[in-house]
Amino acid sequence: MTHSLRSITLTINYMNKNTPIYLAKEIRKLEKLATSASVPINLMEKAGLAAAKVARDKLLTNEKNKVLVIAGPGNNGGDAFVVARYLQEWWFKVTLVFTGIPTKLSNEAKNAMDAWTAAGGEILSEIPTKKEWNAIVDGLFGIGLSRDLEGPIHKLINVINHMNLPVLALDIPSGLNSDDGRVYGSAIHANITVTFIGMKPGLLTHQGTEYSGEIILRNLDIDTSTLIKPQSWVLNLSCIQQLLPPARSANSHKGLFGSIGIIGGSAGMTGAALLAGTAALKLGSGRVYLGFITDNILTFSPVQPELMFRSPHELFKLDHLNCLVIGPGLGMSTDAYFWFNCALKSSQSLVLDADALNLISVYPELADTLSNRDGHTVLTPHVAEAARLLGISSTDVQNNRIETIKELVKRFKCYVVLKGAGSICMLPDGRYYINTSGNPSLSSAGTGDVLSGIIGALLAQGLAVKKALLLSVYLHGAAADNLLEQTSGPVGITASEITDAARELLNKWVYSPHGKGCNKERY
Repeated sequence: MTHSLRSITLTINYMNKNTPIYLAKEIRKLEKLATSASVPINLMEKAGLAAAKVARDKLLTNEKNKVLVIAGPGNNGGDAFVVARYLQEWWFKVTLVFTGIPTKLSNEAKNAMDAWTAAGGEILSEIPTKKEWNAIVDGLFGIGLSRDLEGPIHKLINVINHMNLPVLALDIPSGLNSDDGRVYGSAIHANITVTFIGMKPGLLTHQGTEYSGEIILRNLDIDTSTLIKPQSWVLNLSCIQQLLPPARSANSHKGLFGSIGIIGGSAGMTGAALLAGTAALKLGSGRVYLGFITDNILTFSPVQPELMFRSPHELFKLDHLNCLVIGPGLGMSTDAYFWFNCALKSSQSLVLDADALNLISVYPELADTLSNRDGHTVLTPHVAEAARLLGISSTDVQNNRIETIKELVKRFKCYVVLKGAGSICMLPDGRYYINTSGNPSLSSAGTGDVLSGIIGALLAQGLAVKKALLLSVYLHGAAADNLLEQTSGPVGITASEITDAARELLNKWVYSPHGKGCNKERY
């Protein structure tokens, strides 16, 4: 089955510029509050009807009218019974396979099963071998799953994944962890996931970006933010439209748009600093200075002559710098340690990337200085860097992405973006956003340097740290998405191209009202 290279496609069924994200325990609390209200909501009936409409409208037609519904042993299976009943009422040909034990169903799921059989529906215990279908509805497991799938269920999931049919998952693809996006041994590859009540982090980050397909949120008439105050949100185009810098006036000059210093570029790695500096320049910084950690300091870039070169010693003497980016190509030398320590003791806002993060992981005194500094700091680790910072494995990071970033924020008292599929941005107070832009083209050399330069550019121009971080992360991914459309694939897209695409997008967003300069709202 072919799956989109785009990380996340979202469809929200209500207007809300900031779409909340909820952990499984919060969803359970929302369900309890909704069903115990003065006018209780039949959530299973509403969820099943909502999903049936999506199946009808997106996967089935009068000609392609055969659907296989897989109902599991829990309430997700109950939702599947409701879906099956509605599809049959609409004259679709439904085959339902139930993997559970009727006597162990909850009252709600048992009622849904009884309604299905009362409507003439048949229940099978396994998939027939000599039948064909046009689509599959996955109602095996929902957000309550907390164990690896093996044995017959593992085999069933593999069978479904190899049937080469479009799959609609109910709430979350079966086998996917709702909170962290890890796969429990095996998981359904969905083309569409209809998720209920609120967005789940596992759909948006880690392996959720590969298994969820298009994500359609149906809130089932629950205004979640009035019941539980959210602490996390979806980072999409609607969200970042509130973060854009103002349009520039006719009386603008370079002094209004800040000055940024970039420290890095040790011998053999000057390209990293050049990439960060070029990104800072093209994303609007008034002046960009490069301080190379090498004896063979460049004095001029024929490719980008607007960049100004200084030794780190000269750079620290500049009194008009608004922001420092340190780490791209920095290295791990004694000189790197010295200048990084100077940066940590400065008053400017800092963006720390690459070897700056590695130095923190090696030298506890640098970590202590970082956690006690007064100025704003942004950390930009990828998975391996985050693992080194916390002394854990990369697997531990990926399987616990939200807990990992919480620990980074707590330990270093910084703004943090944990990069990867579904990058997570967390503020020092614990609030976080999960990014929905980006694709595999960002897994190439230099793209992290470009992101650091973009963040630094927006900080230098006076954006608040939260705005600069969120806008930069989303813009970085959206630029890659635009390039993906132009090249028809992620192979060979370079970091330098990301910079130019980001510049183009930012100008469209700022100078075209409400972001109408974008091709269409996909994110």
